[in-house]
Amino acid sequence: MSASQTSSSDVPADVPTLLVKIFGKDRPGITAGLFDTLAAYSVDVVDIEQVVTRGRMVLCALVTEPPPGLEGDLRSTVHSWAESMKMQAEIISGRGDNRPRGLGRSLVTVLGHPLTAEATAAIAARITKTGGNIDRIFRLAKYPVTAVEFAVSGVETEPLRTALVTDAARLGIDVAVVAAGLYRRAQRLVVMDVDSTLIQDEVIELFAAHAGCEDKVAEVTAAAMRGELDFEQSLHARVALLEGLDASVVDKVRSEVRLTPGARTLIRTLKRLGYQVGVVSGGFTQVTDDLKERLGLDFAHANTLEIVDGRLTGKVTGEIVDRAGKARLLRRFAAEAGVPLSQTVAIGDGANDLDMLNAAGLGVAFNAKPVVREAAHAAVSFPFLDTVLYLLGVTREEVEAADILDVG
Repeated sequence: MSASQTSSSDVPADVPTLLVKIFGKDRPGITAGLFDTLAAYSVDVVDIEQVVTRGRMVLCALVTEPPPGLEGDLRSTVHSWAESMKMQAEIISGRGDNRPRGLGRSLVTVLGHPLTAEATAAIAARITKTGGNIDRIFRLAKYPVTAVEFAVSGVETEPLRTALVTDAARLGIDVAVVAAGLYRRAQRLVVMDVDSTLIQDEVIELFAAHAGCEDKVAEVTAAAMRGELDFEQSLHARVALLEGLDASVVDKVRSEVRLTPGARTLIRTLKRLGYQVGVVSGGFTQVTDDLKERLGLDFAHANTLEIVDGRLTGKVTGEIVDRAGKARLLRRFAAEAGVPLSQTVAIGDGANDLDMLNAAGLGVAFNAKPVVREAAHAAVSFPFLDTVLYLLGVTREEVEAADILDVG
């Protein structure tokens, strides 16, 4: 059995109800047996919640009070049935349904490797301090990281996100906070940076290795990081060092590109969910076009190395994809995909990705520098790109089940 929850129509606050709680070792037939027992007393089901953890089951049923004179018999019968099943029972009298949830509904995803009790306590305490209430906790994955999801009500998403993300780095965990609602699993567009995000490499460095100018490229990169050059200036300066390189190097670089662990799983799962997936890069179309074809991406855009007479000219052609350009491309892809910007997800690691991360409905900093992590909506500090799926509410079991069906 898996965790589940249902709810019927509203019950007036003054109507007597009983909370029936069954707990013990999980086994087939417990849920059916309980409701078969209750059915003899003509009660209506108001709410059900069931959770199984390491083979131990907790089943709660909120039901209307039985006809006059039968409550004592119901209690005795339920306790006898539970004892026959080697379970324990608790029955609590009350009135009405569960109290209404507070305004503001959010889903808080916490990733840890490991997820310590200390970190969990701190997150729960912070939620309480912001005025939120934890309505439910559900595990999304147990490997390669532990991922759990808190359903929180009573506080708006933005202040909750601000409070929790501030604590995350100190606690050594990753936290994502998104608004709950129908759009959580709606069709989305996911757009990724390429270098050090989708792939483990920096493409310009792969080209530079073949040109024998790695040190000079590194010097230009360092100058850009010091703020002495903007991205466009540093791009032109680095590409100029590739002048005269034989165009056959493109195929060599493509073969050297290493996908980030989990990249294929992420893209494959997103596509199965009906999402559209794209990449934007300050690198080169000579690589991103190949990635688009190999991975079945819907969109790809990058700078283009100019090639004349079979050799690189040391120049790029077309519109430069820089920090602002990545955000423009995200908006363009969203328009072409027919997806509202609020339903987009952007993933990146560097300052060049900040505008894109901020423009997206959910911006995810992947193994990013501190300035990017602090500015993004969520952060992942583990070297597995498919952990982003947990931020979207996809469980590890769902990923594995989809893989089995695909093979079958």
